[in-house]
Amino acid sequence: MADLMSSDLFSWVILPILIVLARMVDVTLGTIRIIFVSRGSRLAAPILGFFEVFIWIVAISQIMQNLNNPLCYVAYALGFALGNYLGIMAEEKLAIGYLVLRIFVIKENPEKETLMEKLIEAGFGVTAVEGRGATKEVTLLFSLIRRKDLDEAVSIIEQADSKVFYSIESAKAAHAGIFPEKKTRRTPFISNVDIRRKITGGFRKRK
Repeated sequence: MADLMSSDLFSWVILPILIVLARMVDVTLGTIRIIFVSRGSRLAAPILGFFEVFIWIVAISQIMQNLNNPLCYVAYALGFALGNYLGIMAEEKLAIGYLVLRIFVIKENPEKETLMEKLIEAGFGVTAVEGRGATKEVTLLFSLIRRKDLDEAVSIIEQADSKVFYSIESAKAAHAGIFPEKKTRRTPFISNVDIRRKITGGFRKRK
């Protein structure tokens, strides 16, 4: 083991790869930790922070021991870049938290009522407020949605009116609200009587 760690293979190949992997993990954890901090999570954020800093210390200590190896610097920077990319992907997959959706519909637009009805039918809570824009009177539709429901809400909006103006921003917290119900796949109930009938029916056919 000592011979391997002192060899050129370890210094120029294995060590840079390990540094890349370590930075990828710790930067990804850092991105997710920031999300939990912004959401006020008092348990998940400190735990992620512990592992993030621990991995970072391990990576930086190896670089300090190999200052004459330029590949370690490249590996450190590459791991940081890849970690940011993976962190963004992880954030999109987790879809934690809530969003505020604002839809600006021209008052004379006949699709206004249709859009509001479609959002309500899909399970979203919608509040309409009358207002005046720069040129015309508008109806402002507010909806607090879960991040994981964003694609569904945007799809409904664009199907109703592809030219409508809307904005999306993050909400730190929410209390109560109306959200789409989780879609669960229902399996048909088969009673023991039905099972016995199928089995006995199969035997009768064979006879």
